[in-house]
Amino acid sequence: MTAVHPRVLGYLGRALSLELSAVQQYMTHASLAELWGDADAAQRFRQETVEEMQHAERLVQRMLSLGVAPAASQLRPVSHAADLIGLLRLNALLENDLIGHYGEAVRFCLLVGDRDSEAFFRSLWDEEQHHAEDLAAWMQALSPYTGLLDRARF
Repeated sequence: MTAVHPRVLGYLGRALSLELSAVQQYMTHASLAELWGDADAAQRFRQETVEEMQHAERLVQRMLSLGVAPAASQLRPVSHAADLIGLLRLNALLENDLIGHYGEAVRFCLLVGDRDSEAFFRSLWDEEQHHAEDLAAWMQALSPYTGLLDRARF
């Protein structure tokens, strides 16, 4: 096994914290949607929970394969809102944080020539971008004017 740059290990640990934070948030949002009587939204959030858990599992497996004990050091508190659009906006923020983190990890791995880690982070980066696109489409379907309002604020 070749030595892995300590920053790559840091990216793995932070990613695990972010993914487990996403699991916790999506799980909570599924329960909230169910309480509100929105079974479809609850099911979609549950599916996102599973996908983020799978990401966390891949991170754990990668860390173990590198001889590192997995540790999620800082889970974020769950964010919640009063309606579905609010929940989706919060989830989009979390997905954007994951996208940013994975993008930074990919760039660093390219810089240090760690092709294996770069490919690993790139696959997660691609999947999180897909999640963000799905969330944006869901928000757009619920409220065609949401995107216009968001752009007007900036």
